[in-house]
Amino acid sequence: MDMDMASLYSLFNEFRASANSFLSEYEPLVLLIVPLFTLILARILRSFLRVLYENGLRATIIGFLMTCIKMVPWVKSYIDAEKQKVVDKMQSGGKSKRESWRSELPREGLGAGVLEKMKEEKRNDIAWRGKCSGTVYIGGTESEGHFSLINEACSMFSHTNPLHFDIFQSVARFEAEVVAMTASLLGSKEKASGGEVCGNMTSGGTESILLAVKSSRDYMKGKKGITRPEMIIPESAHSAYDKAAQYFNIKLWRVPVNEEFQANVKAIRRHINKNTILIVGSAPGFPHGIIDPVEELGELALQYGICLHVDLCLGGFVLPFARQLGYPISPFDFSVKGVTSISVDVHKYGLAPKGTSVILYRNHDIRKHQFVAVTEWSGGLYVSPTIAGSRPGGLIAGAWAAMMSLGQEGFLENTKAIMKASKKIQKGIKEIPELFIIGKPDMTIVAFGSNVLDIFEVNDIMSSKGWHLNALQRPNSLHICVTLQHVSVCEDFLQDLRESVQTVKENPGPISGGLAPIYGAAGRIPDRVMVKELLVNYMDSTC
Repeated sequence: MDMDMASLYSLFNEFRASANSFLSEYEPLVLLIVPLFTLILARILRSFLRVLYENGLRATIIGFLMTCIKMVPWVKSYIDAEKQKVVDKMQSGGKSKRESWRSELPREGLGAGVLEKMKEEKRNDIAWRGKCSGTVYIGGTESEGHFSLINEACSMFSHTNPLHFDIFQSVARFEAEVVAMTASLLGSKEKASGGEVCGNMTSGGTESILLAVKSSRDYMKGKKGITRPEMIIPESAHSAYDKAAQYFNIKLWRVPVNEEFQANVKAIRRHINKNTILIVGSAPGFPHGIIDPVEELGELALQYGICLHVDLCLGGFVLPFARQLGYPISPFDFSVKGVTSISVDVHKYGLAPKGTSVILYRNHDIRKHQFVAVTEWSGGLYVSPTIAGSRPGGLIAGAWAAMMSLGQEGFLENTKAIMKASKKIQKGIKEIPELFIIGKPDMTIVAFGSNVLDIFEVNDIMSSKGWHLNALQRPNSLHICVTLQHVSVCEDFLQDLRESVQTVKENPGPISGGLAPIYGAAGRIPDRVMVKELLVNYMDSTC
């Protein structure tokens, strides 16, 4: 043993002498700088490879080139000027209107006269009845029927706040019952759900999704110790997930859809790794109205022990009833075992007042991570279930009134009418040779494009006729989200669409004041950072 140690010691001395002899040829400063330079270079290379991995070769190269180009002062000034021109075009005269907006309190209050002032302002709003994609889901006019009912319900509880649930016990009950009634539509009574489905009301689909992502992140941190969370969504998933990723510091992977415009389960599987906390499906997706393969996503979530959120913001109050009516609807709710959370808007097809949505969880273990509890505040002990602290109890009351007034029979009747209208519009679009339907719509959203016309030019003509449709990309297309407002105007829509297609066919090219050139250019600009800056500049100038 002593001989072995002696041999090792001798070898170490020989190595040290050889190394010192070799390094003695270099200046001490060089020996100090080279390791530091190598470390810096390695970090730069690591960052570059990470960007390359996350964004792909093409996007990385384009981003690098555009960054270099923008460093030239006169080029940056030119680009900024051109972006401002586009922003001004997008505003379409809105800036001049805002110049007359009030910027301070009136010296003397208007008293009850303010109501007449509000009516005057309301008369300047766009005529939306039967002409907007989605937007208003209740049928009829604002002064009668269901509109009048929920307005009165909201007014009755306009002063309430569920934050003080010990005082406003009626609103606390309304919220609990809205959540329970919604959950019962989405599989909470099924044995596969586990019998613990729970949730809260929120201000809308975006807040519901944000809470689902936040809860999934914290739940998976406790379950697996994940500190660098990632989530995977199909490119058809709502942009609220991008917002959640930015707010909660989560790496977002947005993967292409399959040939049927559904979530590509194989592509999602390839992106799952040790940091994955959440995968996402939609029923249906906002762009094309197509239900993702939730069962397959559920199997994936169970296999890897991760969360699965299903976005039912559009479909929650349609799909359960469409299934009862005999439409072929694939499984989408808590009856699918891998589903851990669901978001569903009551203010869409639930016909509730705007600002009402529900976030549901499979069990309390997951939902507990949604709450924020504060124990060291001098103001006392504090706990809040949602992003908002104070919440408008009037909206909760309005949602409860909407659901209770309609009942299952009312929702069945409404679903029957809008599904029939949707199928009629699909059939009419298929009969227009220049257009094609995107995928196979499962519900009440019909997306369509064209291989021979600029579909955004068609949109501009439709806008001139009073229609307000949604412009989509990848592929360039439009969609109409069918509501009760459209049931009686399906043929009017199809007639105007036929005429618009014919107009563009006979006179191709953008019309004066139209946004087709902007939509088209945005899709062709390879530098997506520039497109993002355009959107931010536009928003910054409108609020």
